[in-house]
Amino acid sequence: MLRYLVRRVLIMVPTLFVTSALIFTVMSSAPTNYFDNLVQEMQAQGEKVDQARIDFMKHEYGFDKPPVERYFWWVGGLVRGDFGYSFEYQLPVRQVVGDRVWLTILLSFTTIVFTWLVAFPIGIYSATHQYSWGDYGLTTLGLMGLAIPHFLLALIFLYFSNQWFGLSIGGLMDPKYFDAPMSWGKFTSILSHLWIPVIIIGTAGTGSMIRSVRANLLEELHKQYVVTARSKGLSPWRVLFKYPFRMSLNFFISDIGSILPSVISGGELVAIVLSLQTTGPLLIRALQSQDIYLAGSFLMLLSTLTVIGVLVSDVALAFLDPRIRLLGGATK
Repeated sequence: MLRYLVRRVLIMVPTLFVTSALIFTVMSSAPTNYFDNLVQEMQAQGEKVDQARIDFMKHEYGFDKPPVERYFWWVGGLVRGDFGYSFEYQLPVRQVVGDRVWLTILLSFTTIVFTWLVAFPIGIYSATHQYSWGDYGLTTLGLMGLAIPHFLLALIFLYFSNQWFGLSIGGLMDPKYFDAPMSWGKFTSILSHLWIPVIIIGTAGTGSMIRSVRANLLEELHKQYVVTARSKGLSPWRVLFKYPFRMSLNFFISDIGSILPSVISGGELVAIVLSLQTTGPLLIRALQSQDIYLAGSFLMLLSTLTVIGVLVSDVALAFLDPRIRLLGGATK
């Protein structure tokens, strides 16, 4: 196991290096950059362009240097924990992100827990009561959750909360707490606003997981070892959770690689519709304005979380399922 972990960690280094090169190449290959767009925007608004200031900013941020030199300057900063400077906000990326990362982590982890708490009991019930009315009804609800887009569900919530109750459900806190430091009042305000985006974002994930749990558990329940366990007189609950349920979790563990990046990215479209103070809208705005250091730092963080998540899922699968061998050796 130790040799496997060391090998995988060593592989992560060139993987992330190549990923960073691809991200920087794609973002730098655009025909224009942030400063060109800024000049065009100022000219369209009839403002006077201070070319000396534009040239100074280009020099300050290294845009008068070759792309290769700028790339190694950016990567060197990432290694040191310096995520660069945001052109649009005129602040370091760390300050721009601020509390948005923690709010995104809180929202995403709460959504994940909500998805698990709802999907696993329903999936187990549907698998153990196959073709019953309950199975049909719950499966239909799951399919509806998959079919309705997140942003449309958010718009429906906004409309009916305003029309029926006269409430505004946008944001993750009351406006008076936007720039305030963390306090008990701000924390309770976040909790009171949190449940609506959790339900909206978690709807599609819940529907997908219900179908996955049901399908994987049904496959295990029809295998010979389950029939043998039943014939020996084991209780139904012990037969279910001893091996079939554990084996059906393989898909869930292998999906950790995609769960970790979602902790940072969050539901971007839902965040825009509901005006949530998360990192999703910030990333989209950075991509639109070609704020390459802000957007590139976000994308590298998502890539790093993906690589770490895949490693965690591989190791967890080996512990969960004894049939899996990480090093590919034959068992005796």
